Order: sequence, then C-alpha cells, then structure tokens
Amino acid sequence: MITKRSRNEMRLIRHRRLRRKIFGTPEKPRLAVFRSLNHIYAQLIDDTRGHTLASASTNEAELKKSLSSTSDMEAAKAVGERIAARARDLGITAAVFDRGGHMYHGKVKALADAAREAGLKL
Repeated sequence: MITKRSRNEMRLIRHRRLRRKIFGTPEKPRLAVFRSLNHIYAQLIDDTRGHTLASASTNEAELKKSLSSTSDMEAAKAVGERIAARARDLGITAAVFDRGGHMYHGKVKALADAAREAGLKL
C-alpha cells in the first residue's frame, strides 16, 4: 500500500536534493534557514570544515524580548538583519542561500531580503 509522506518528510527530501548542489566555503559560507512552528533559525556554515561560523535565531533572549511574536514576518526580518550583522563582523560579504527545503516565500523570503538589505550578498 502506498502511504502519503508527511510535510516534514517531503521538506527533508527537498533539502537533501538542494544540498547536493549547494556548498559553503570559509569565504562564501552557506546561509542555512530552519523554520519551526515557534521559532526561526539561521546559520552561516563552512561546509569544508563542517563548522558553524555564526548563528542567529528568535530563541535568543534579547531578540525574544523585543519581538511580539517569535514566528512571524517581523521576527524573520530581525533574524535576517542579525545574521548579516554577524557576518559583517566576521568579514563575510557573500553567502550561498540554503532555504532548507522550505518554499522561497513568506518568512524565508523575508529573512533573505532583510539579510540582503543589511549588506549580505546572496
């Protein structure tokens, strides 16, 4: 019997397919986005060493206090600005965008646009 796969299972399949093409280096790391029901996370990852260079999320105490909700468009924009600022501090000007199997729409797009506006080239 054919069973229907869950939304998260399908997202993981899309993410694995994406990851075959996307690779981050120390000069141009991968900006990985993860969206849960309650929070939004972003990481700059150097895939050559398998290290996270910088991260930002709505789970951080000072960001959580300043936001009315940790899972809306406003929160995604705040995380995008914060990850771009941390990249700038590390001397990173460009990154490869990894949407994590999510559609490039809504919160994921808002995060990417905010990072671009803050000076990170995607």
